[in-house]
Amino acid sequence: MSCREFADFIADYLAGELPVSIVEQFDQHLSVCVNCVRYLEGYRATVALGRAAFDTSDESLPAEVPEELVKAILNARR
Repeated sequence: MSCREFADFIADYLAGELPVSIVEQFDQHLSVCVNCVRYLEGYRATVALGRAAFDTSDESLPAEVPEELVKAILNARR
């Protein structure tokens, strides 16, 4: 497995959506490629931060956030 292949399927790898034979190839690649180990660590951290960003959805917005901005963001999410 190449580094590019690893990067192309990293999300599926972390989600557990790859066949066992491919997971074995990923694990083998990780055992010999320090750059992909670092990439995987960074990817995991990014996913965790992304999830954490939405953990506080019940918090109220600061008063200085323009209502038009809030509406634009909500419309873009649809």
